[in-house]
Amino acid sequence: MSASVVVLDYGSGNVRSAVRMLERVGARVTLTADPHEVASADGLFVPGVGNFHACMAGLRAVRGPALIGERLSGDRPVMGICVGMQVLFEGSDEPSAQPLPGLGRWADTVQRLAADVVPHTGWSPVEVARGSELFAGVEDQLFYFVHSYAATTWSGSADSATARVTWCAHGTRFVAAVEDGPLVATQFHPEKSGDAGATLLENWLGLL
Repeated sequence: MSASVVVLDYGSGNVRSAVRMLERVGARVTLTADPHEVASADGLFVPGVGNFHACMAGLRAVRGPALIGERLSGDRPVMGICVGMQVLFEGSDEPSAQPLPGLGRWADTVQRLAADVVPHTGWSPVEVARGSELFAGVEDQLFYFVHSYAATTWSGSADSATARVTWCAHGTRFVAAVEDGPLVATQFHPEKSGDAGATLLENWLGLL
């Protein structure tokens, strides 16, 4: 039986490419914020595009913080991508008329990239964490990024001492991916990263 994945539907941009790629690699995908569906799925996939604080407002509107927290408290897999990764940190320096804190799963604040050209858009290599399961077989591949903000430091949390952190560089080094028990995340878009992204998502499905 193929793994069931819920793509959390909270109004964050075009999620169809994520649904299609997850289906391509064999998942049974549902786009919803229904609490029962979120709780019962093998994996929860949290997308995110645009402004950090707008994404947090959207998550709050569908009880996203509680839904994510309930899964993680039961060691149930969650994957965030792009701003869906950023919201897992304490907060963001991104401007907003209504700033909101992040989910606080990891310490540190998301900051604007210190680079000559921002946003960072296009294909980039990554420095894969030793022992990574997410990047197995694609350690030397390029992944597709579209972002102006990222976590440029890593302090983790009291519960993430064994987290595997993958890095990238654009003007400065930043966190490109984290594997922290049932919680994984990527700053890049695996669903837009071609065969390398497909393999990475297959690897995630294999961990569910």
